[in-house]
Amino acid sequence: MFELFQSDFMARAMIAALLVGLAAPAVGTFIVQRRLALLGDGIGHVALTGVALGFLTGTAPTITAVVVAVLGAVVIELVRERGRTGGDVALALLFYGGIAGGVLLIGLSDNASNTTLVSYLFGSVSTVSVEDLWVIGVLTLGVLSVVLVFGRELFVLCQDQEVAKASGLPVRFLSMLIAVTAALTVVVAMRVVGLLLVSALMVVPVAASQQLTRGFRATLLLAMVFGVVATVGGLGYTYYVDVAPGAAIVLLALAGFALALGVGTFIRRNRIGESTR
Repeated sequence: MFELFQSDFMARAMIAALLVGLAAPAVGTFIVQRRLALLGDGIGHVALTGVALGFLTGTAPTITAVVVAVLGAVVIELVRERGRTGGDVALALLFYGGIAGGVLLIGLSDNASNTTLVSYLFGSVSTVSVEDLWVIGVLTLGVLSVVLVFGRELFVLCQDQEVAKASGLPVRFLSMLIAVTAALTVVVAMRVVGLLLVSALMVVPVAASQQLTRGFRATLLLAMVFGVVATVGGLGYTYYVDVAPGAAIVLLALAGFALALGVGTFIRRNRIGESTR
């Protein structure tokens, strides 16, 4: 096990995987509670345009991805809140526009190739540099700080927006905060699982946790545990078996959900049986 950390690139990859495993389910808990499970997918497609813009302009793709993803998150929240377009249609617009813009800009860039595009779409954690790790660390700290500071208010908003308004909470600000935090999380995770799979890491650990817990806080904490196990375990598996890390991480997360579903169903049946005695 310790040989995983003997090479610099694997040590960086493990740290990145750990950070992603913490951040993605943390914000994903609020997204799932608000029934916006596909928000990560929509923002991920928009972030691809940001990555392509970075290659086209010769700047750091991670930084341009942050900027474009945040702008996309703000736009989708405005469209969802003010426009006549439903949330699912607004997400679809992001899907199509983001992926088309990314492919177009990649084609115009001399600094990127199809291989580069695939690495961002499906992840390339082995290429995480020290600079990437610093960016991932700062973004993860920002995401977890938002959850820690605004967790109670975000919980009320996700439970019932009308109750949040009646309680005097800044609903528009909190809605934007969730969207922007989701955008940051997408950029955090794109080097590990890829832009096309990042939403799975924001949703699947939360769904697994919900099978075993009742309270919101317990769901949040257990989802983060599931996330870390999936990212670190999946990456560790790819060290010994030559498969794509993003795919291994997501499949391990799905296996965790299946296990949690079975255990949760067994526990609930036992409780029902005891209550009828």
